[in-house]
Amino acid sequence: MKLNLLPYFKYKFLNTLFVGLSTGSVFIIYTPLKPSIYSFGGIVLAIAILFVAKFYEKMMNEEVFFLVTFLVEVVTLVMILAFLIFSYSYEIALFVYISYQFTFIFGGYLFRVETIILKRSKLLSLADIVRQKGYLVGLIVAFLFYKALEFYGVEDKQTQVYLIHFFLLLNQIMIIYLVFKAFNGDKMVALKKLNLYNKKAI
Repeated sequence: MKLNLLPYFKYKFLNTLFVGLSTGSVFIIYTPLKPSIYSFGGIVLAIAILFVAKFYEKMMNEEVFFLVTFLVEVVTLVMILAFLIFSYSYEIALFVYISYQFTFIFGGYLFRVETIILKRSKLLSLADIVRQKGYLVGLIVAFLFYKALEFYGVEDKQTQVYLIHFFLLLNQIMIIYLVFKAFNGDKMVALKKLNLYNKKAI
């Protein structure tokens, strides 16, 4: 499986664009959660990261890199859809929190394997620049979006956050498309290992 750099860097841009767009929204969604949830979630996250780190030796290859990347982005897509369908509730707040925590489990792994695969300092520098540009653009777009809503009289915070999730949904669909474009080779072999590939669907 070979990494296609152009769609990969586009993916990294949209990935951090998502982070910039969603940064403020989580504080509104998490409102029903008790502080103890964050403490317990942090404990589970730390243990899970330690567990994943023990398998780095077996995971440091492009096939697993693709699988983990794909899984993380699908979980994020499901999270967005769940929020748009069921809107605000304690259960959805908890689900969104758990989903984000799940994606954070693999953050260290994804960063390290990217470093190994890109290798060259010039490519690593470009990856960081693309990430920061995406994050910055996401923050700016979110700021302008919220200000536009306020200008047109939509001042309810929950409504504002709900509406921006339609942009997040579109962005996430594009992200998953670029993940497939970025990883060349027989991706179906990797997907079979997650039981996500159905020959009858082809």
